[in-house]
Amino acid sequence: MNSRARQLQPAVEQARQRSEDALLKLAAQQQLLARAEHQLGELRRYRQEYAESGAGALSVAALLNRQTFIERIDQAIVQQTAEIARQVRQLEQVRDHWKRSHARESALDSVVAQHLEHERRAEDRHEQAEVDERQQHRRPR
Repeated sequence: MNSRARQLQPAVEQARQRSEDALLKLAAQQQLLARAEHQLGELRRYRQEYAESGAGALSVAALLNRQTFIERIDQAIVQQTAEIARQVRQLEQVRDHWKRSHARESALDSVVAQHLEHERRAEDRHEQAEVDERQQHRRPR
């Protein structure tokens, strides 16, 4: 590895670590969103079941309590929907951060690869020059 590629190696490793960290944060945020969506589904299912189960004859007080409880579930659904919207926005931010980190890692990898290729070609030219020089000295005069 030539000196320039060696000099870039700490930056490459740092970029790789940042990209990996960003990817872990992305996965964690996706899990948070999935959990929030699951919880919303559970709230909706619970509301549906609760609303359907009260078809029997109830007193006025029981009907009012039931209605109040359904309204509280509806409020929880609205809050959970807002939470999902917040989680989606957060996911987009985390995804954008990962994309930028990954792009930087890829760019640095590309630069190092170019330096290594340049070094390889320089070594090939040097070796060819040595072979050519030896061939000149071996020829009879």
